[in-house]
Amino acid sequence: MFAIPPVDCPLASRMSPHVALAEQDLTGWARKCGLISDGDGQSWLAGEAYAGHAGRIFPDARPDDLALLAMIFAWFYLVDDVCDGTAHPEPPRLRRFVTELLALLHGSDRPTEVFAGPARLMLTEIWAVLRERMPDAWQARFTDAVAVHLDGVLTEAENKAAGHLPGVDEYVELRRAASAAEVSHLLTELATHTHLPDAIYHHPALREVRLAGTDLLSWFNDLYSLDKDIATAGGHNLVLAISHERRVSIEAAVQEAVDMWQERMDGFAPLRDRVPSFGAQFDPAVHAHLDGVAGSVRGTLDWTVVSGRYRGETR
Repeated sequence: MFAIPPVDCPLASRMSPHVALAEQDLTGWARKCGLISDGDGQSWLAGEAYAGHAGRIFPDARPDDLALLAMIFAWFYLVDDVCDGTAHPEPPRLRRFVTELLALLHGSDRPTEVFAGPARLMLTEIWAVLRERMPDAWQARFTDAVAVHLDGVLTEAENKAAGHLPGVDEYVELRRAASAAEVSHLLTELATHTHLPDAIYHHPALREVRLAGTDLLSWFNDLYSLDKDIATAGGHNLVLAISHERRVSIEAAVQEAVDMWQERMDGFAPLRDRVPSFGAQFDPAVHAHLDGVAGSVRGTLDWTVVSGRYRGETR
C-alpha cells in the first residue's frame, strides 16, 4: 500500500438524508435485474456505497430522484468492471459490447450478443425513465457523453493490449474521455429539475469548470486506486504515467500527482468566478450546474475513501 499525502479541498462535504431509502430501492432493483441474488451480493452492493456516492454529489435530490441516480451510478460502475477490470482486455469483444450498448441508446431493439444480462436490462430500464423525463437536447448530450466515455475506455483497452504506456499529457486527455464525470455533471439537471440550453451548457467558461472538476475527481481516484491499478491498469493512472515519463519512483510520482491535484484545486474557484451571468431566466440553472460540478468533486473524494471499491474488496 502506498501512502497518499493529504490534500486540501475547501469544498464542503454534504450528504443526502435519503441515502438509506435509495439504497433499499437500489438493492431491490439490482435483485430484480439479476445483478445480485443473495445476502453476499447485497452486502457487496452496500459496501460499494453507490447510493452514498449519489447522495454525496446530489445532497438535495428528492428521494425518488436519488434512487434513480443511485441506479445510474451502479450501472456505470458495473460497465466499468466489464470494460476496465482486467489487465488483459479483449478489444474486439469490448468494441462489440460498446457498439451494442450505444445501439440501445440510439433506439435499437435488436437482440444483443455481448451486451447482455443485468447490464443490458438495467440500462433498458434507466433509459426508458430518462427518455420520459428529460428533454431531447439533454438526451442527446447524455448519449454523446456515454459514447465519449466508452471510446476512451476502448482506447485504454487497446493501449493495454498493445503494451502502450501513455505519457502524462496523453493520459490526462484520455482520462477526461474515459472518465464518466461528464455524465455526472449532466445528471445535475435531473437531480435539480433544471435545464440548460445547449448554447449555455457548451459555453467555454462552463466547459472549463467541468474540465477542472473532471480532473480533480479523476486524479484523486487515481491516487486511491493506485494499488489496484498497478495490477490491472497497464499504466493508465496519473501516478503511473508520471513515474514512467519522468523516470521517478512511485513514491515520488505520488507526491507529484498530489501537487498537480492541489494546483488544480486552487484554481477551481477562480474558474467558477469567471462564469458570466446569463440573465435571470438561466442563472439559477447555471448555479445549480456549477454546484453539481463542485459536488461531484467533493462527493467523489469522500466516497472514494469509504467505498469498498478501493479497499481491496471484491465481489
